[in-house]
Amino acid sequence: MSSSKSDPVGIGSATLASVWDDMDRAMGQMFIMGFDGTEVTPQIQSLIENHHLGTILLTAKNLKSAEQTTKLILDLQTIAHNAGHPAPLAIGLDQENGGVNSLFDEAYIRQFPSAMGVAATGSTEMAYEIAKATGLELAAVGINWIMGPCLDVLTNVKNQPLGVRSMGDDPEEVSKFGVAYMKGYKDAGLATCGKHFPSYGNLEFLGSSLDVPIITDSLEQLSLSALVPFRNAISQGVNGMMVGGCAMSSAGVNVMHACLSEQVVDNLLRDDLGFDGVVMSECLEMEALSQNIGVGGGTVMAVNAGCDLVLLCRLFSVQQEAIKYLKLGYEDGAISAERIYKSLKRVLELKSCCTNWEKALNPSGMSSLSTLQPSHSMLSAEAYSASISVVRDKDRLLPLSSILDPEEEILLLTPLVKPLPASALSKRLESGSVMSPGSTTPWGKSVSLMSGENVFRELGRSIARKRRGRVLHTSYTAHGIRPAHENLVNRASAIIVVTADANQNLYQNGFTKHAAMICKSQLMRGGERREKPMVVVSVSSPYDFALDTSIGTYVCTYDFTETALQTLVEVLVGDLSPTGSLPGTINQSKRHHHSKQHWLVENFDEQRDVKALDDLLQTIEQEGPVNQRSELFGCSSTTFLLHNPGIEESHYVVRNSSTRSLLGFCCTYFFRSTASGVIGAILVDPDRRKLSIGRSLHSRAIRSLRQRGDVKRFQLGSRLPGVYLGIPTNNNVERKRLRRWFAGIGWNTALSRSVCSMILRDLSTWKAPEKISRSMQQADVELAVEFELVHGPEYADSIIDHVKTSSRQGVMEVYQLALADHSSCGIIRARRPKDKRVLGSVVLCSPGASWAEALPALKDTNDITWAISSPVISPSVGEYSTMLQGLILLGIRQIEQQQADAVLLDCVDGDGHFDSLSAMGFSVLHSFEEVSCDADSMSVPA
Repeated sequence: MSSSKSDPVGIGSATLASVWDDMDRAMGQMFIMGFDGTEVTPQIQSLIENHHLGTILLTAKNLKSAEQTTKLILDLQTIAHNAGHPAPLAIGLDQENGGVNSLFDEAYIRQFPSAMGVAATGSTEMAYEIAKATGLELAAVGINWIMGPCLDVLTNVKNQPLGVRSMGDDPEEVSKFGVAYMKGYKDAGLATCGKHFPSYGNLEFLGSSLDVPIITDSLEQLSLSALVPFRNAISQGVNGMMVGGCAMSSAGVNVMHACLSEQVVDNLLRDDLGFDGVVMSECLEMEALSQNIGVGGGTVMAVNAGCDLVLLCRLFSVQQEAIKYLKLGYEDGAISAERIYKSLKRVLELKSCCTNWEKALNPSGMSSLSTLQPSHSMLSAEAYSASISVVRDKDRLLPLSSILDPEEEILLLTPLVKPLPASALSKRLESGSVMSPGSTTPWGKSVSLMSGENVFRELGRSIARKRRGRVLHTSYTAHGIRPAHENLVNRASAIIVVTADANQNLYQNGFTKHAAMICKSQLMRGGERREKPMVVVSVSSPYDFALDTSIGTYVCTYDFTETALQTLVEVLVGDLSPTGSLPGTINQSKRHHHSKQHWLVENFDEQRDVKALDDLLQTIEQEGPVNQRSELFGCSSTTFLLHNPGIEESHYVVRNSSTRSLLGFCCTYFFRSTASGVIGAILVDPDRRKLSIGRSLHSRAIRSLRQRGDVKRFQLGSRLPGVYLGIPTNNNVERKRLRRWFAGIGWNTALSRSVCSMILRDLSTWKAPEKISRSMQQADVELAVEFELVHGPEYADSIIDHVKTSSRQGVMEVYQLALADHSSCGIIRARRPKDKRVLGSVVLCSPGASWAEALPALKDTNDITWAISSPVISPSVGEYSTMLQGLILLGIRQIEQQQADAVLLDCVDGDGHFDSLSAMGFSVLHSFEEVSCDADSMSVPA
């Protein structure tokens, strides 16, 4: 091997320099490793000197300040230089901004919004400037490789840990912002690394720490959505790519860990997408991977799969094991020399674009940071001002100064959250300066609890200072609203509730809804009802209450850094008019692509169209997969015709006037109790699809509902009739197609609610699980309730008052039907003995009930099936799942006495209660995604 003097490493030549003939030296460049400590440790020094380690990943645990970071990196580079490394170390860092920053220094490193926060500005120019500013600051301290941009498309916005680290749910938008970030980093002199290939935006979690999250999308589905940003980043020259450790399971691909799979790395990433840069593995120290495969074997698999860098974050013994097995793999012939040198050349090419010895040994350091700070401070303020989004302000509560006098009190209710690792509070906690001198943990609270409260303490103080008025501040936990909270709510003139990922921390959702209920039930001195102003602020995922219109004023900050919260204060008091908007399909849902064909849509005529509708239903049902029971099984035209005085229905058809056959049918309902306009079904003849019939029906339906003037909310899916509870999801391919179709005509499908119907079969052999029976006996004592079965209109007042606490569409109507049809229906209620207040209820419906036709799932089997419908549990009940199980268990026992064979749960929230009901023996019959939106946010299609 040879190279010219101007290229001592041999990067630019066809062959590498002779220095790389040393195979140990070459293999040392194939690892990226981390270590614990803020100074060089003997272990990391040994890895550099003795094992030729070429790349180091630093984390927040290594970094105390900009000055210390500069010295640490210079020390590391000096060790490498003195050890004879031909090329400097690549020094990597995660610095995504928002809540994911490894380096924090109040004086020298500026804070910028999270990736989703930047997307909320709507400006790719802003993204570029932020990335460049971040890159210049990192380059000044010696970082040369940033682990970004994050290119994941958040195709499932709920229950995804990625959250605001993603730029949103639209592939094209994520691509644009991702490329802008990448260009900014590069112009600052950093190498880039796209992540997390093939996408962390739609993972399924099985629960155990040894179960890796799974991607269930097929390669075709990934190509249409999740891979779009990666493909565009590759075309724009991204330097590196981090491949995740998740599993993949779908048609055509079945791998345990993506980064260990040749099918994912070499075939998909390199061959199909054409990437020839550096591929980095997920950390092989992750528990599932190390336990399932082992670090040594995982190292060999990662290299053979096509990874150029194997990541091992911190344990020296594990790092040594990986090095040993890489050498062993080479010596045994499992890894070829050609494979090693291919990776070596890629790594050296990456280093050549971001570092050299002159640059590595002479960082610009503090003088450069001092020069950058004025302009970067202005950019930070501008970015946060453009990021914060007021999603809704129905009653015009903002700014609070417009509705409150200075002497009126505001109550701030905040969850307990861990301080961000790179934040001023974390630094104060590390130094112990949060506590007063000489004190321990005041009020008997733990340091963890104290730190959780301190995260938002300055927020309350800032609001008080800005408005020159009193702010009451307290935290809330999974214990829900306590008497102290109620007293403070009653005392204050306005309430601010802060949430942080309420979709994952469900107690926050329950607490907020309960607080809203209390605010809505406030009484003035004269006894008249007056709603107390309440503002909900999401400081992490914006999807907590994005579509919940019962929360009238909703603000999103996208992170809870000090800068974000200070900007929030300016919005609340009126010093700043926010201009941010939720990124992704929420905005795009208002931009409609008009159909090229406009069909004549007629009103459904029951006398004329019933037979034709029955024929259409039969055709569509028979068209479905043979091994999958259609949602339309058991349906007839009468299923969709409710003839209910509390529900106004209007149905529409596209018909062939010559043959009188129906080409398409759409049913709509207006539920007076919730002011909801609902599309219950859009059905199109399979031979007439892709001709805009469905679009024409939808346009007429929405336009007609809007003309009413009193519709507050639109919804896809209905529990009455209970045919389609939302977009069907049993077939994943069809689910994706339908989501895209509805997104294209105005619906924000990213903000959907999982719902399903469930069934308990073979009731004659069923027994309640002992664990559940015991917990029910204990719950009777803890919940202090009595359960009873009631029938008939004499119980209407107490039941209806209780059901009014639910805002779900169709629930009130189900109870009214059950009360009226007391010979075929019953209601199980849970009451508190001391005041007879109803705390929970469910409806029992026999197959002979007057409205059973609207529940075609009752006909799913040839057996006698009863339904348990519409659980309503008071927000004041802390043990929701326990109460739900108790009501359903008693319902099953009542149904057993009727000699029934099966029990149907017609509508179950799929996210929160699936596990507790599965434990009782129920299985999913049909699954759906219910989609709803505020009427004001739905544009009328042409």
